[in-house]
Amino acid sequence: MKIGDCVSDITLGVNQNGQEMKVSDFKGRKIVLYFYPKDSTPGCTAEACSLRDNYSELREKGYEVVGVSVDSAKSHQRFIEKNSLPFNLIADTDKRLVEQFGVWAMKKMCGREYMGTLRTTFIIDENGVIENIYDSKTINTKTHGTQILG
Repeated sequence: MKIGDCVSDITLGVNQNGQEMKVSDFKGRKIVLYFYPKDSTPGCTAEACSLRDNYSELREKGYEVVGVSVDSAKSHQRFIEKNSLPFNLIADTDKRLVEQFGVWAMKKMCGREYMGTLRTTFIIDENGVIENIYDSKTINTKTHGTQILG
């Protein structure tokens, strides 16, 4: 996926409560669609909490926040409860969405190679078109909410 791509008819998947969500559910609002590696890890928690702390201002500016990881709905429920997250998390357990958005890739850590989610945020406009992308090199997990607000 790249800036300018239309994603308006994409099904995001099921959220932490088992409800199916689609990009079209948010027509008329911008979407912060952020992909993160794993619930309850330090960087992912910092990123989620930054988005939580800036959630009211993001909503005032017309944004909906939706997180995506390959963790289960049950894991998402615990993550939401533990951190008081006010937004939905998609349980992409079949890796369909991470593959569709091109964020499922080979990663390296401590000399070990493995497949995982690349931390990436897609800003989708009111018509379902990608207008900006933050990748793992540009995302500051501690201040990501304010990064988006500019």
